[in-house]
Amino acid sequence: MTVTWEELGWERIAAGVGRCRLPGWDCTVGLVIGGDAALMVDAGSGPAEGARLRAEARALAGRAVTHLALTHPHFDHVFGAAAFADAEVFGATGVERVLAEEREALRGDAVENGLHARVAEEAVAALTYPRHLVADEWTLPLGDDRQAVLVNVGPGHTAHDLAVLVPGSPAVVFCGDLVEESGEPQAGPDAMPAHWPAAIDRLLSLGGEDALYVPGHGAVVDAGFVRAQRDALATRFGVS
Repeated sequence: MTVTWEELGWERIAAGVGRCRLPGWDCTVGLVIGGDAALMVDAGSGPAEGARLRAEARALAGRAVTHLALTHPHFDHVFGAAAFADAEVFGATGVERVLAEEREALRGDAVENGLHARVAEEAVAALTYPRHLVADEWTLPLGDDRQAVLVNVGPGHTAHDLAVLVPGSPAVVFCGDLVEESGEPQAGPDAMPAHWPAAIDRLLSLGGEDALYVPGHGAVVDAGFVRAQRDALATRFGVS
């Protein structure tokens, strides 16, 4: 039996492309369905949430998730990745070091932001590291002329920001937390503000004026919103 995006609480953005806004931190995960493969963008904030997303993605795609792209190493985006242990996992070069060497900092940040300590401990113990590291661009063929382009656009929100471009009409760009719609972009201790506007310029060059841009938190936006946020960040941080 086929289910629709809406029946599972997902938003269809374009043909074979959708996203889900998760409770708690309003974090977005994405799904791109091809003829031979299915790509998840981010994995949620814990093992149980990741398992639920895996099951929903399988129902929507008609197959298991084959690829997982992690946009950056923050708990609300990566702590569910263990649920996708059978998938090929991608991240920007350097993200593997953060996940391997800064586990206690990740756990502490999660608990400080409201994740239950037991869930944080379980997630850190089961952290899944990217096997495929994107230094510049990596094109994933997904079948039936569908592809996704993984692009290392950082640093910016973190030192290791990955975006996902899905070409089409319209093109869709998953931005991670380089762009946020439901609040002001968050700049934590691992942010690199001097480089953030340039990272957003790269996003805009990927998608162009007619693309749909999917923030890490909040509603889908257009190029005008992204450009305005880029300019606000430049003013906020005193960079061009």
